[in-house]
Amino acid sequence: MNKQEIDSTKKLNRRAVATMLFSGFVLGQTGCKIPALCRPDAGKPLPETFNGELNYENSACVEIHEFFNDPILTGLIDQALVDNQELKILAQDIRIANNEVLARRGAYFPFAFFGARAGVEKPGEYTREGAVEDSLTANGKSFPTPLPDFLVGTSVSWEIDIWKKLRNARSAAALRYLGTADGRNYIITRLIADIAEEYYDLLALDKQLETLDKTIELQEQSLQASIAKKEAGRGTELAVQRFQAEVRKNQSEKLVIAQEIVEAENRINYLAGRFPQPIDRQAVDFINLNLHSLSAGVPSQLLQNRSDIRQAERELAAAGLEVRVARANFYPSLNISAGVGYRAFDSGFLFSTPASLVYNAFGDVVAPLINRAAIKAAYMTANAEQLQAVYKYQQTVLNAFTEVINYLSKVEKYAQSIEIKKQQLESLEASVDSATKLFQNARAEYVEVLLAQRDLQDAKIVIIETKKQQLMAIVNAYQALGGGMVRGYNSALDFPSSTFIEGTTQGAAIPTEEAVPPASPSASVQQLPVDQSSAAIDAAQSLQSAPVTVSPSPVLP
Repeated sequence: MNKQEIDSTKKLNRRAVATMLFSGFVLGQTGCKIPALCRPDAGKPLPETFNGELNYENSACVEIHEFFNDPILTGLIDQALVDNQELKILAQDIRIANNEVLARRGAYFPFAFFGARAGVEKPGEYTREGAVEDSLTANGKSFPTPLPDFLVGTSVSWEIDIWKKLRNARSAAALRYLGTADGRNYIITRLIADIAEEYYDLLALDKQLETLDKTIELQEQSLQASIAKKEAGRGTELAVQRFQAEVRKNQSEKLVIAQEIVEAENRINYLAGRFPQPIDRQAVDFINLNLHSLSAGVPSQLLQNRSDIRQAERELAAAGLEVRVARANFYPSLNISAGVGYRAFDSGFLFSTPASLVYNAFGDVVAPLINRAAIKAAYMTANAEQLQAVYKYQQTVLNAFTEVINYLSKVEKYAQSIEIKKQQLESLEASVDSATKLFQNARAEYVEVLLAQRDLQDAKIVIIETKKQQLMAIVNAYQALGGGMVRGYNSALDFPSSTFIEGTTQGAAIPTEEAVPPASPSASVQQLPVDQSSAAIDAAQSLQSAPVTVSPSPVLP
């Protein structure tokens, strides 16, 4: 290398250093003045108890077969968990979310490509390319016209994840995958509650049908007595027709209830994923039917037992990571690309080494300079979505707490109402018996008998409806507490059994501390969920999910 070439090389080196320094200064300026994030309003602290009593025993831990203690009902539930179409649709949502995790995971690894190319080109004679080719030779031969071009090679491109933008995007996708699995778990608990509600509705309709049969039997006796009195000249046709009308009315009502039974059976069949068919049920004393006793535990257990709360936690953590992803767009990105292969205008020389060997390598540092408004808008949108996730989490916890209070109160109040109605029934049954005897002895009018029978029938229907509402309240309270998880359950798509096994995930720092409100020492609505991204990713890759336990989150004021 002569002196002129050495001087030229030094000059190029100095120019490259100056260019890098200038680029560094410009790129450094682009990361400044990142807009401040908005903070959410603090939520109200979660009460320490539901009813003023501190009791850690929780009915949500009771398995469904033990809670319902009805093999027919639990058999319907087991079939629904296998054949229900909505669960199958949600299972595919989980697979879609898992594929999104895999796609995000692949984004921060190098992309390698292999390919080949063949073509021809003829430049114009009065162009620079044509004039240059006329004066060049290769192996003592002129370049052919048109000029063939053969290329075989591989290339690699890789965005270096300096600011963890790609890894945070992957972790957000993993959290959303786990949230999708939690959402499916919540639908499972809701499905179980729906089947139980419809089953107890069936039992109530059976009891109403039984009540109508007894009422019709009683009214037919009164009808026969009125006919006998008319024939004996001690009664009128009016009494006969009135009793006859009551009998016909209740016979008609039986057909309506029979239709309601068919529809209730088919609602259960639909939930179980099968075509219409009769539903077996146990012969029980409906009014005195009791389910497993309810224990509410403490409100903080909702954060662990309720799948919809855990889903809101995952979404909140994912939203925080998305803010970090949006923030990273303000900073420079480093892209490395390289390629190596063989290229020649004659296929016979294509793999001639090193003559036909070609390679290149580039490193690009790119940062936003002009279009910062779009990046800022995306950043603020991510912040707004994070705030939405905070408020949805608070709303979900508030809704869960309210549901538990409502259903527990309903169970208690309806139980008290049933006891009072039982006393009412005793009095009405005695009044019907007295009115019937008096009518038969011509000491009471038929109207008194009709009114007494109507009151008794109405009271029986009301107590049946009240009992049904109480049983449904127990079922819904069980579900509101987080009950209904089926441990060891595998879907038709062979999801791992650990999907429904209780567990915890070790907590990591909350994403995007700037937008997080301070956490209170006790479990509260404004506390943000914790999770571990690596654990979430491992779970996503193996199509598994695990519940998360909320603990006070390490956040910055």
